[in-house]
Amino acid sequence: MVVAGALGLAACGGGEATTASPSDGASASAPAAAAGPQVITPGKLTTCTNLPYEPFQFKEGDKVVGFDVDIVDLAAKKLGLTQEIVDIDFAVIKSGAAMAAGKCDVAAAGMTITEERKANIDFSEPYFDATQALLAKKGAGVATLEEVKAKGLKLGAQASTTGLDYVKGKGMDPKEFADSPKELLGLQSGQVDVIVQDLPVVLTWLKKPEIAEKFELVASLDTGEQYGVGLKKGADPVLLKAINDAITTAKSDGTYEQIFVKWFGKKPGELG
Repeated sequence: MVVAGALGLAACGGGEATTASPSDGASASAPAAAAGPQVITPGKLTTCTNLPYEPFQFKEGDKVVGFDVDIVDLAAKKLGLTQEIVDIDFAVIKSGAAMAAGKCDVAAAGMTITEERKANIDFSEPYFDATQALLAKKGAGVATLEEVKAKGLKLGAQASTTGLDYVKGKGMDPKEFADSPKELLGLQSGQVDVIVQDLPVVLTWLKKPEIAEKFELVASLDTGEQYGVGLKKGADPVLLKAINDAITTAKSDGTYEQIFVKWFGKKPGELG
């Protein structure tokens, strides 16, 4: 696994798709053809993500690991490619700009499939059922968004996320943070009293004693979200099919459950 580094669109040139051979992985830098998927770097399946977002993608030593990384690896291996990770702002991913500009072949960033995003991104089959959660200081005395509002508590949310959209849709006006670590820091430093974040991320935070000692999960918000792997609008059908086939096969042969338990410690459907 390789991290290609943090990128901004203004600083980088666009990629030109080449065609990979699924049989040997040593792709040719020839014009696109029907033999294999179109990729921006020969021999690589380049994935845009936004680090860290544990347990979906984060650094462990010099490697990027996580649930999303393992899911995309299934498709990469099927295609005879090596996954390369590009760390880039989530707003650039969710807008589809990163893929449209040729910065990556796919995006796997704990990204919820929404109708708004589908206008600029082609999504794979869903690979994760997500819910939102509220994390608050112990003893805050709230168990719902309505109580947070009624008590006049300050709410925080990560920018450009469906969690932010969800609470705004409930009439809240949260303080926005650029990424999940800054959001958590905002809670720890008292900038906000409660934060909304994807449930698996909150559960991962609560595994750390210094966080569990002071904060607690006060509510799960069943938003009915599903994550998908994002591709450039009008995606290469060969690449999209390979990703969908990898997800479908993994769910049927037990591989998906193994990956799920590896990162969440529970089987699918048991997170709460």
